[in-house]
Formats: sequence, structure tokens, C-alpha cells
Amino acid sequence: MPAAAAAAAAASASAASRAAPLSTPRASRRAAPRAAARCAASNTTNARFALLFDCDGVIVETEELHRRAYNASFEHYELTIDGVPLSWSVEYYDVLANTWHFGKNGWPKSPRFFSGALPACEDDENALVDALQDKKTEFYKKIVEETAEARPGVLRLMDEAIADPSIAVGICSAATKAGFEKVVNSVVGPERLSKLDVIMAGDDVTRKKPDPLIYNLAREKVGLPASKCVVVEDSLVGLRAAVGADMPARSVHWSPYDRVRAAHACLITPCPSSDVPDFKKEGAMAVCDDRKGLEGPPRVTVKGLFPEGAESPSFEGL
Repeated sequence: MPAAAAAAAAASASAASRAAPLSTPRASRRAAPRAAARCAASNTTNARFALLFDCDGVIVETEELHRRAYNASFEHYELTIDGVPLSWSVEYYDVLANTWHFGKNGWPKSPRFFSGALPACEDDENALVDALQDKKTEFYKKIVEETAEARPGVLRLMDEAIADPSIAVGICSAATKAGFEKVVNSVVGPERLSKLDVIMAGDDVTRKKPDPLIYNLAREKVGLPASKCVVVEDSLVGLRAAVGADMPARSVHWSPYDRVRAAHACLITPCPSSDVPDFKKEGAMAVCDDRKGLEGPPRVTVKGLFPEGAESPSFEGL
């Protein structure tokens, strides 16, 4: 397959996140998916409902962190296009989304590759992209460790759910394991993670969002039907994964870099800097304020979502 076609396919497959707008030639060489983790310290017993969180954009606003990491990688390798240093602005990165940058803008030169010449073949292109992605991941982990913060209300809502033994709690991310683990370890923290019922990353499934596989596997893991699960998502892609798994969805909008947050019973948070689709029309049960998120008003709480004695999640007032 030509490099451009392979890159476009990879970008489409990872549409749940803008973390890889370069080509990703190694995606097809990944090892077989691993089983989803279930944490031994969970206190869940006879779960009535499940609350499942996406990661990038829901727990942490990661888009700006990815942009900064890409630029650090470009600077490290001294990349230029037509003699101009390669750098992605906030405005460009917001538009870039899941498109393949080099496919649209031409390949860069680097004094560290091919004696400063352009890549001459597909193998050269793949080697350059692999090196950029590896270096970008290094910078991303460091940036996450130093600057990442939880979105408003996310950890509070997660803690409320963990404290209720009738609520199973999990994280289902489309991100690859390396970046995902750095984010959740830094922001959610090992102690809180040990109390979750299910943790899944993109490497754990054979099909990425918007395919519903990750949410179907998560609900099987906690032993509940989709009608008893609520997903907190931030994107149309995530919303479609939740809806495809027949789960109600709630979206939460966070920042200029956010698209949306969706959930089985889906909460959506639209992005102020982008054209936002009609999430409710797409199946979201509620849409949060784009700046205040789960803290509202209205404030999203476990008691509100899962009233005592209720047979299904409630979105009343949201």
C-alpha cells in the first residue's frame, strides 16, 4: 500500500484522538490485544450500574499537550518545509484533527535524516515518522508529568462512584498504552486506579472507536447490560462508540481544544473553538457547559445519575 494511503487509513483508525496526525506505519505491526485489566482493590459488589470514562479530553485536556510534544519533536530533529522550521500553531492543530499532515503539506527535511534530503521512498518516510512519533512520545510523557491537570469535576465524580459499592467504575480510552498510562498515573493516581473495576486502552481492542468494541468489552467485564452503563465522552467519535454499544450518552465540553465527551448514557461537552455537531441528535442524553464541565451548573453527581432504587440512569436536570 502506498505510504499516503497507509497513513490515511491509520489516521482514520485512530479518529478518537488527535494524538497521531502523522502517519502511523507501525500500527499494523502491533502485538495482539491484551485482556482488559480488572483491579483487585475494587470494592464493587452486586453492581447496579457502571460509570465509564474516556481519558483524553475527559479526564485530562490533552490536545494542547500533544501539540507541544509534536513541536518539541520537530525542533529536536530540526525539521523544515521549504526552509521554514516546522511548528504547529494552536489554530492549525485545532483544524488538523485526524488529517495526515505530511500527506497534505509535503515531507520535511532534517539534517539528521538522509543527509538532509527528502525521504526517497516509502521505507524512508516510515522511518522518519517512526522516529518523530517515538521522540514525540518521550516529550509528551514529560509534559504530562509536569503540567497535566484533571478536568473540572472528573475526579470528584469518579471518587463518588468508587465510594458506592453498587457502581462499577472504569476508564476506556482509545489512546495507546504508553501515553494512556502516563496520563492516568500522573492525574488519576495509582491508589484511585487500583480501585477501578476495568481499565482499557486502545491496545486492548482490535477495533478503535467509533467501533463500540471497547465499551462492549467493558460492560461484559463488569457484568452489566448496556442500559445500565453511563459513558462520559468528549467527541462525536466517542459518542458513536457509546451509542453503538447501545449505551446512553452524556457529553461534557471542556476547552478550546475539546471536541466533546460522550457516554453510554452520554454527557457531551462541545468545543468553543470548533463547529459542534448536534450531540443530542446523535444520541447524547445531555450536554455539559463547555467551560465548567461536570461541575456545572448543573453539577453532575453519582446520586443524580443513579438514584437509589432506579432501574435506569437518570439525566433529569442535565
